[in-house]
Amino acid sequence: MKVEIFTDGSALGNPGPGGYGVILRSGRHYKEISAGYKLTTNNRMELLAVIVGLEALKKPGTEVCVYSDSTYVVKAVEEGWLNNWKAKGFKNKKNVDLWKRYLEAAQKHKVRFMWVKGHAGHPQNEKCDQLAINAASAPEQELLEDSGFMESRLLLHSAYPDEGPDTKNG
Repeated sequence: MKVEIFTDGSALGNPGPGGYGVILRSGRHYKEISAGYKLTTNNRMELLAVIVGLEALKKPGTEVCVYSDSTYVVKAVEEGWLNNWKAKGFKNKKNVDLWKRYLEAAQKHKVRFMWVKGHAGHPQNEKCDQLAINAASAPEQELLEDSGFMESRLLLHSAYPDEGPDTKNG
């Protein structure tokens, strides 16, 4: 079985409210997935979109082509950055929680990536972008917590108390 996964992530502010949009397509099967978060980053939403798409697949060993406009995600996987980061224990890398989750989801399938130019009229990329923006724009009470992002901010604040989110300069 071959599946195409189209993804996009968005953050309204970086960090700020964010969301992702995913389209899964295989033959006549089609599914859209999206969710929004209270406080996150664009890169986290781009990566989470890929993860959610992979986690939605039911059959192990599926041939998957992921279409993403995120050079961060595509190059990390296709150019081997991720393998280097993993070999070095993800030292000084961001989004480690999501990269580990990606590795777990991806190892079950045969995954390859195709980069698509964002905001260039690619129909599925445009649809995913709209899903992501709509999810990020939902009322605050409907938005989820990005616990991985919040934990990374707390770690930064405890390691560098003068650079935390509540610090006022000058």
